[in-house]
Amino acid sequence: MEVNLAFLILISTVTLAFFVKSKFKIYILFFLIFIFPLIGFTLINGGFGLERVETRVWGGLTLTFILTFFGIIVAFPLGVLLALGRQSELPIFRFFSILFIEFWRGIPLLTVIFAAAIMFPIFLPANSNVDKLLRVAIGISIFEATYVAEVVRGGLQSLPKGQYEAAKSLGMGYWKMNFLIILPQAIKTVIPGITNTFIALFKDTPLIILVGLLEILGMINLAKSNSYWLGLATEGYVFVAIIFFVFSFSLSKYTQSLEKKYNTEKH
Repeated sequence: MEVNLAFLILISTVTLAFFVKSKFKIYILFFLIFIFPLIGFTLINGGFGLERVETRVWGGLTLTFILTFFGIIVAFPLGVLLALGRQSELPIFRFFSILFIEFWRGIPLLTVIFAAAIMFPIFLPANSNVDKLLRVAIGISIFEATYVAEVVRGGLQSLPKGQYEAAKSLGMGYWKMNFLIILPQAIKTVIPGITNTFIALFKDTPLIILVGLLEILGMINLAKSNSYWLGLATEGYVFVAIIFFVFSFSLSKYTQSLEKKYNTEKH
């Protein structure tokens, strides 16, 4: 009940963002990044008089979407910072970003999930523990952030140097120049690439079944062992395929509308 309530709030808020005017979307984004995590944490940990639910019993479509939205919220800003770091004129930031990106992109996502779920606890101090779902979610987010970083870097490199020079001529500092002038233009040009990364993140969530976390596909596999589901496995897999297609298609269509909205080369 607690997890489903938090999930319902999340889905309702994200759905609302598709229909409100642009000036209100910044408030929804603020809610999702800063307020909703507090509400969700309180609900899941027994706040408001509800019973605490351990993450080991989470599962199904709720877990799939939680991992997806958590990954998007973490991977996007981290990827942008890594892209800026790789383009930085300061060697320490540039080399750190390059090493970080190449390291995480050079290992399979399955290895990241196994390391986060099984190997990471070995290095923790005695009597300390970090929730397995949180470890896996952070591992997936970091992995996807490196791909976001390379997509954003492509957008940064596509901008003419005149944009940087014009911003500096106005007396803008580094952060103001990037967040007000450079990044809005760069991200606009790479919306399809970012969308592709987020869709891949959504479709990669079933890999967590290999470390004992049961998202929607894992629940279908578990249900097959139930006598009531004998002979109905095909229907379950078809349902999962429809869910994945609908989400991926909807995200793709939404980003296409964003491309048209922010297209400055209209005739």
